[in-house]
Amino acid sequence: MQFYRSTLLRVGRGSAAALTAVTLLVFVGCSVRSPGKFETSFMQSAKRRLTIGGRSDVNPLSADEENIHAGQRNFESYCMVCHGLDGQNTGVPFADKMSPPVPQLNSPSVQAYTDGQLHWIIRNGIFPSGMPASKGVFRDDEIWQMVTYIRHLPPKGSLGEPVVYGGEGLPQKPQDKKGK
Repeated sequence: MQFYRSTLLRVGRGSAAALTAVTLLVFVGCSVRSPGKFETSFMQSAKRRLTIGGRSDVNPLSADEENIHAGQRNFESYCMVCHGLDGQNTGVPFADKMSPPVPQLNSPSVQAYTDGQLHWIIRNGIFPSGMPASKGVFRDDEIWQMVTYIRHLPPKGSLGEPVVYGGEGLPQKPQDKKGK
């Protein structure tokens, strides 16, 4: 009986402490703030050095026009929903509202990754951010082509806004008189 009484007292004290903490949060307030420069720098460094694999992997594809355009086509079929057609969030209404925000792929923090790390990120995603894995969606060479495209992004806004968000998307190629 003594065991049950002491257990109830401990549970009661724990519940009282939890109730006090909740009351303080409600009445004193709790606010969420964006991370500061130090926190951001620390986490970006930790990701580059510790959590993102593939640092020493080398892109086996050349950065020629064919691979850049193939990478752009792959990117437009999967990545543009979050990153826009140009990789810089053009026309993506929620990009800055996500936590963490969707990064612009031309930013210094993204471009600081090695090609191998970008390949790893595209293939495996980043948990718990919104970056999904594309393993099983794209072949390895297609992911390398996307890495090549990310290294050669066009100017912000030059490709228009994605059709899914009310934009006109890429400029259409003129058709010949036969409709081809």
